[in-house]
Amino acid sequence: MDSLNEKFSKLGVDNAPGQETKQITDELDHTGEKYTGKTVDFSHGDVNAFEPIPGTLSEFIKGVNIGGEQAYTEYKGRILIRENVSEKLSLFTGAAISADTQLIITPGTQGALFLAMGSLIGRGDKVAIVEPDYFANRKIVQFLEGAMISITLDYLKSDDKAGLDLAQLENAFKNGVKVFVFSNPNNPTGVIYRPEEIHSIAQLAREYGVAVIVDQLYSRQIFDGRRYTHLCAEYIRPENLITIIGPSKTESLSGYRLGVAFGSRNIISRMEKLQAIVSLRAGGYSQAVLTAWFNEPQGWLEDRIGAHQRIRDDLLALLRKVEGIKVRKTEAGSYLFIEIPELTVTMREFVKILRLQVGVIVTPGTEFGPRFTKSFRINFSQEYSSAVEAIKRMIHMIERYRKGG
Repeated sequence: MDSLNEKFSKLGVDNAPGQETKQITDELDHTGEKYTGKTVDFSHGDVNAFEPIPGTLSEFIKGVNIGGEQAYTEYKGRILIRENVSEKLSLFTGAAISADTQLIITPGTQGALFLAMGSLIGRGDKVAIVEPDYFANRKIVQFLEGAMISITLDYLKSDDKAGLDLAQLENAFKNGVKVFVFSNPNNPTGVIYRPEEIHSIAQLAREYGVAVIVDQLYSRQIFDGRRYTHLCAEYIRPENLITIIGPSKTESLSGYRLGVAFGSRNIISRMEKLQAIVSLRAGGYSQAVLTAWFNEPQGWLEDRIGAHQRIRDDLLALLRKVEGIKVRKTEAGSYLFIEIPELTVTMREFVKILRLQVGVIVTPGTEFGPRFTKSFRINFSQEYSSAVEAIKRMIHMIERYRKGG
């Protein structure tokens, strides 16, 4: 296999969220009755279950009516919108952000992640990533031909912290890591890095000159009144730092494909140049929707968080009744990362069986790190009763295929 084919062979999409129908299922030997009710796709949220921020469609239409000025913005995004967003994000994070030089609007947070990593990683560069963490981190490093260094997140060990192995991280930094990429809250576990963990990351990155990319996509959807610490607001922080955030998840605006990255001027400048040859800009009319972001009616966000917390609590109650299941309570976002007991089938087979027999779609744990062969992720941003019934069906299948059961 030549090098180009080898590079793309590592970017398999069959197990990525929303791509499950690409999976080959001819080899499955599944038994028992088949459920014929409503399919629940836990691989991503149900955008029909939660209304988007009120007024977003009106803002989009306003953008359309503006015409060419909104359609063909500068590559970083229309300056009036960047000024609006930078002011709101400065208040949210506690960090001063220049709309002119420190912020770029991108086609989704996925676009921001690719641009940021593409601006910092060269062939052979050592890149530290957390395991488990967002599946694209690993794939982008591979595509850019970086050298991946995995850092353990022992999320099941204690509820007192996220569980990042800071000694392992420092050792990686000492041994030449140039870039550290992580999500906070963590995707897929939903844990929040504690203030002391963020402080340590900031100090270590500063000491060893490591650039940091932090994905804060779910940083507005915090449960149980927990404290959230923004790395960009630390007194001592990395010299080269990019923070990524967007309105796609908590705010139900995923269809507009909007992301925002802000931070170090030199990296934002590189990201602008890269965006110019990849997508030119985020969709011009979609950019207009960002004016509604952080301007939700009073109580709207609290109600949204409360609805998700109810789903989380009731799904956890069901799961924790099952012998052999390990799962940590989600602290932010809408994911549960579930470790299940040993089955008579492989996880790859079980994921397909869930989809074909009981209409439940999940994302296998190996998307978030190769050692998570007994785990899968669910996104519980779903209609309440559908989510509860789907978990009951899932549990039934775990018991059916439990080894020694």
